Amino acid sequence: MALFTKEERSFAQALSDLSYCNPFLPERIDYERKVLGGDFVLTDEAWHKHVDYDGHPPNVHSITTRVTELTQELRKRILDGCGPSAQEMALYEDIVVYMIFYRIEATVIEAVNKAVASQNAKPMRMGVYDEFVNGLKEFLDVPGYDSPSLANPAHLFACLFQVRRAFYHIFENIIGGSMAAAKLRASVWQSIFTHDMRRYRRTLYKRMSDITTLITGPSGTGKELVARAIALSSYIPFDPEKKTFSDPFTKLFHPLNLSALSPTLIESELFGHRRGAFTGALQDRSGWFEVCRPYGSVFLDEVGELDPAIQVKLLRVVQMRTFQRIGDNETRAFRGKIIAATNRDVAEEMRNHNFRHDFFYRLCSDMIVTPSLSEQLSGSQDHLHNLITFVARRVAGPEEADMLVEEVQDWIDNNLGANYQWPGNVRELEQCVRNILVRKEYHPPRSRPTNVFEELSQDLQGGKLSAEELLSAYCTIVYSQTGSYQETASKLNIDRRTVKSRINEKLLARCKGE
Repeated sequence: MALFTKEERSFAQALSDLSYCNPFLPERIDYERKVLGGDFVLTDEAWHKHVDYDGHPPNVHSITTRVTELTQELRKRILDGCGPSAQEMALYEDIVVYMIFYRIEATVIEAVNKAVASQNAKPMRMGVYDEFVNGLKEFLDVPGYDSPSLANPAHLFACLFQVRRAFYHIFENIIGGSMAAAKLRASVWQSIFTHDMRRYRRTLYKRMSDITTLITGPSGTGKELVARAIALSSYIPFDPEKKTFSDPFTKLFHPLNLSALSPTLIESELFGHRRGAFTGALQDRSGWFEVCRPYGSVFLDEVGELDPAIQVKLLRVVQMRTFQRIGDNETRAFRGKIIAATNRDVAEEMRNHNFRHDFFYRLCSDMIVTPSLSEQLSGSQDHLHNLITFVARRVAGPEEADMLVEEVQDWIDNNLGANYQWPGNVRELEQCVRNILVRKEYHPPRSRPTNVFEELSQDLQGGKLSAEELLSAYCTIVYSQTGSYQETASKLNIDRRTVKSRINEKLLARCKGE
């Protein structure tokens, strides 16, 4: 007799797929819809931290209720002598694990929140592990079935705890409801778990530190937040005897801003040094590559600023996973992960021989691009209000945030306009909020255009030209280059008389340098 009815099997398969999907991709919504059918509630296309978010997605509660009911019924059938196939038991195990984890999820979330708030430096103890294992035994200790979950429950617990940490760090720190922000969150999730979470759970969890992540994007777009989310979401083994994780996840991120240090200091910070290795080296010192634990990450910010000589030394760390202290011949092993970031155009830097090709091709095994603020706002200006609200709450506190948001939004609407490009990205938006908090105004630095073409470009970006003015300027610029009404008309595919009537004499004189 089959363990599942046709409808139950369809539900269980959709839930299994949901359990292993990327929660920040549209596929999550599709699986939730398949699981719940007519009871599915669509909230946002992109799962993100909204200013009014209360932390309780309606679909998750509904799914958990259904899973609990179905799992109880399936367990009863098995105990009554139903002989399920291996495939049915694997599907049954997936939904059991889902149910058992959500029994303890509130305790896990509380532990993550408490560790983040306190920056706890001690390995985290999780007494709830016993409840987790007992739940697995209750449903999976079936005669004749070797459950993978029961074979190594400590590893499963570590994976599930990692999933919860990863969701926390991505969801809480990479904000924005735009599709650009949603794609960034999904990309960070893949950097942690790859695109195949089943394979990650089987074997890749112990290999991800070998894969270097390179984060590129304009300044002020949150590259360090991305690096932090990846580093603090790494896999950490769980000791079932002590009921503790081997490392506190809050201490696994080691950032270093390379642009702020001289080459000698960079080497010392990364590799460490022996006493007397250089002037000022008064004692032996361990560098970040030595301090970093096997499950930790070293973040090399502004890696595009590195001297090529240091790039060669870093190449060895990335390739061979070994290094030496300055002034020392002893070879040491590096077991952590390297995350690098740059706002430089890496392709251009390689063409100019500032960035070694071999170094880049060792860094690019996993790449993330952070979107500019203007890219995030291109879909809807509503996203700007949400971002302003988060910044205002952090800057002024929840009591004053609403009033500050209104002041900031009014200033932007009346002085910068909807087409303002935010060249400083989110970092500039934060300073805009602070300026208005202090002085009730914000005036971004504007470079004076050096020629008529830059001036026209700025006017276009700012949306300052009418269609008539734009046509006049375009006709004038092309005419200044051709010196012929007929040739200009031919290039622009308009009538010669139209060109002649649209020439702006003052602009023409400026184009000619008069």
